[in-house]
Amino acid sequence: MLIVIGKATVGNGAIDAARDALAAMVTASNAEEGCIEYSYALDVLDPSVMHIVEKWQDDAALTAHFQTPHMAEFQAAIASLDVKVSEVVKYQSDEGSSLI
Repeated sequence: MLIVIGKATVGNGAIDAARDALAAMVTASNAEEGCIEYSYALDVLDPSVMHIVEKWQDDAALTAHFQTPHMAEFQAAIASLDVKVSEVVKYQSDEGSSLI
């Protein structure tokens, strides 16, 4: 399994302006074959920081994700907004185990 962890900074009003595009991206990505989880979250201590968490079955699924129409639509939708991805890291992992 691949885990992708990202961080973006968002300017004033960017989340509200991007909300529909973010929701569409989450829904479409989670429906992709090979996607285990795809989500965004705002930092509770700093609302100008958005965290990105993705889990993919393998590299092929992640590579296919970058070629989807909804990825291109999402990129176009946020291109003019004050959203800057500052970090994205891909980790190789096993399936994990519950801590609770």
